[in-house]
Amino acid sequence: MNRRNALILLALLVLACLAPFQLAPFHTFQLSMAIVYAIALLGLNLLVGQTGQISLGHGAFLAIGAYSTAVMLDRWDTPHFATLPVAAAVTFVLGLALGVPALRLRGLYLALVTLAIAIFLVPLLKRFESVTGGSMGLTVSKPQPPEWTGLAEDQWLYFLALAVVLASFLFVAGVRRSRVGRALNAIRDHETAAEVMGVRPAHYKTLAFAWSAMLAGVAGCVYTWVIAYVSPDSFATALSITLLAGLVVGGLGSLWGPLLGGAFVMYVPSLAQDINQAAPGMVFGLLLIAVMYVAPTGLAGLAARVSGRLETLVRKGKTHAH
Repeated sequence: MNRRNALILLALLVLACLAPFQLAPFHTFQLSMAIVYAIALLGLNLLVGQTGQISLGHGAFLAIGAYSTAVMLDRWDTPHFATLPVAAAVTFVLGLALGVPALRLRGLYLALVTLAIAIFLVPLLKRFESVTGGSMGLTVSKPQPPEWTGLAEDQWLYFLALAVVLASFLFVAGVRRSRVGRALNAIRDHETAAEVMGVRPAHYKTLAFAWSAMLAGVAGCVYTWVIAYVSPDSFATALSITLLAGLVVGGLGSLWGPLLGGAFVMYVPSLAQDINQAAPGMVFGLLLIAVMYVAPTGLAGLAARVSGRLETLVRKGKTHAH
């Protein structure tokens, strides 16, 4: 991470730490959910933005992480913090297992297979009622704030989500600037040329799929902490499609895109509902088209262009002053 990105991250962290003390509990909850989606999009960006593989089933990995956490809390009374590494490990292994056969597929074929996983998962969760609670889902407890913090429950959950997204962001930033990140970019740009240069596409694509699934599972775990309830209908196919749309709107391949995309996934559907309760899908689609027309490279790309123009104007002003 360069100095500029580090300064931006520090400024965002300061604002993020102040936010829950200025917002009402419901708005703090909404911000926590935007963070949950941002964690999932950080993983999806590794797969789609860095490696060039299209996934329409990422909501399924989020659901698996959420249900793994809920089952551990409900059936085995596992401590909340112990559920996070388990949810991460479960989805990493599943991502690894699915990543191997996915190597034979690319483009729309891979997209269709991942979409099929998302479609298949919801009835599967409903079928195993003794474990998953069926259509009724599972209600679990939320992590309670320690007394010494002096925080309300919604503030404590927000800071837990913030800590997890920060760790996820630093992990992804480290991957992007490492040898692995350069290999993933090479595979995305030209797989055959990358293979000629000694990059093993099969190894790196499988790893990207596993990491991507793991971060979605981590997001699912935090989702369960924040909402304290899971049901199959919360993870319908529309969630996977909305996540991909959020990533594209935020900025595909950008380090900051998932953070902006998480806000889009959280706030825009509810805004569409407020505008027209009869046809929120239509309003959401129109808003999506409008954003992509204004910012074809995503909101992160738009912000970079605006920042670049401002810097150019400042330099020209200094030149004229001299």
